Amino acid sequence: MNVKKRALTLCSALLMSVTSSAWAAPKVVVGSADFPESQLLGTIYAGALEAQNIPVEKRLNIGSREVYIPALLDGSITLIPEYSGALLSYLDAKNAAHSSEEIATALASKLPAKVKMLDFSQAQDIDVLAVTQKTADKYKLKTITDLQPVASQLVLGGPAEWKTRHEGLSGLREVYGLNFKNFKVLDVGGPLTLSAMKNNQVQVADLLSTTPAIKKDRLVVLEDPKHLFAAQNIVPIVASDTLNDTITTTLNKVSAELTTEELIDMNEQIAEFVSIDDVAQQWLVKHGFSK
Repeated sequence: MNVKKRALTLCSALLMSVTSSAWAAPKVVVGSADFPESQLLGTIYAGALEAQNIPVEKRLNIGSREVYIPALLDGSITLIPEYSGALLSYLDAKNAAHSSEEIATALASKLPAKVKMLDFSQAQDIDVLAVTQKTADKYKLKTITDLQPVASQLVLGGPAEWKTRHEGLSGLREVYGLNFKNFKVLDVGGPLTLSAMKNNQVQVADLLSTTPAIKKDRLVVLEDPKHLFAAQNIVPIVASDTLNDTITTTLNKVSAELTTEELIDMNEQIAEFVSIDDVAQQWLVKHGFSK
């Protein structure tokens, strides 16, 4: 009898162990692009998941979409913060969707089968073309269209991927008829870009609409009347086999809480050398995600 009881106990223990392993929360490998805001969003996603006891590994600052999308598809990472319009343009350069709703529908149909998008955030960070006030005054610039007669005299600064993206040199040429004097590879609205603008090494630059320097340095954002730059709602993109109800609910709650105004404030803190981890933790605590 004792032998039978011990055998039953051992079988139960093994069954519980197997069941527990089968239902253990999958590890989420969080990636990001190579600019601070993406790293911040990745850190927020990671912290929110950790607060729900989801195992997390961070692999931030990977590079451009051309690098991290393949990493997402091969399983090197399993979660990435994305910008809806830019991701759609990457997947389908000819897609004409512009509004948040149009992009959500189109993106759902274009995503690879191995990944899923969760809820869009109301927070957006849109690519913009910006010039200094001095350049705007000199050439009477208010819109991107106004660049047409003077673009050949001006140097454009932007990230390396702008050389080939539609939302970059090719789109500016096809949609607005712009052929710049030269293109200088810089960071995305970071210190290299801002320094190049201040030193007149570039006269026009790609910035993100949540860049604090736009307000601080009184830069002029040129209007985009032909809608080259589509809506850019922030959205988590996740490997399908990683998802469970807890991960989905948690990341959707992050999206529901995040606002554009908060992004601007957090980017300003980072620009003032507050660490990304500290800025993310403040946001997590404020919105009830921290343990």
